[in-house]
Amino acid sequence: MEQKTVTRADISEVIYKEVGLSRNESSDLLEMLLDEITVSLAKKETVKISSFGTFSVREKNLRMGRNPKTGEEVPILPRSVLSFKPSQILKDRINGKVSKG
Repeated sequence: MEQKTVTRADISEVIYKEVGLSRNESSDLLEMLLDEITVSLAKKETVKISSFGTFSVREKNLRMGRNPKTGEEVPILPRSVLSFKPSQILKDRINGKVSKG
């Protein structure tokens, strides 16, 4: 099964065709949307997109890990990680339970 990667250009083209904005306006709209999501996540705010899912930033604490080659224990520093939880509607669509419409 061949997999296709959806790019910004692909999404911008869909906006252009479906909404009727110019290609430049469609691209600008997509960039504004992605910028808003990025800024919100950088502020550690949760971003919920109805019928799609929820993006959130989680904090991971310091923990000890192990170097698989040497077996030596090394500290894994605290960090922030991005988390995505798909909505039930998205899960159902992926599993073919709900039509696109």
